[in-house]
Amino acid sequence: MTDNYNGHSNAWTNFTLLSFGVSAAMMAGGIYFLEASFSAKGFYSMAAIMLVHTSITLTKTMRDKAEADRFINKIEDAKTEKLLMEVNQ
Repeated sequence: MTDNYNGHSNAWTNFTLLSFGVSAAMMAGGIYFLEASFSAKGFYSMAAIMLVHTSITLTKTMRDKAEADRFINKIEDAKTEKLLMEVNQ
């Protein structure tokens, strides 16, 4: 397995991109056709954009933390192996 393998097939990646596009279009259409004042539509639009932004940020933060934890575990394993090699000599 290579280091840049992300574990997702092209079909899954395309499905998630398509799902995001469809849901964003449906949300935009729903806000556009909502029978409310322009300012209410603006608040709903800002809330939708903020929700998408925070979802992406949360996902990235969780992924980065998992990668950092995995890296720290590799370093700790290497230190332990080195210590065991020194003890066995």
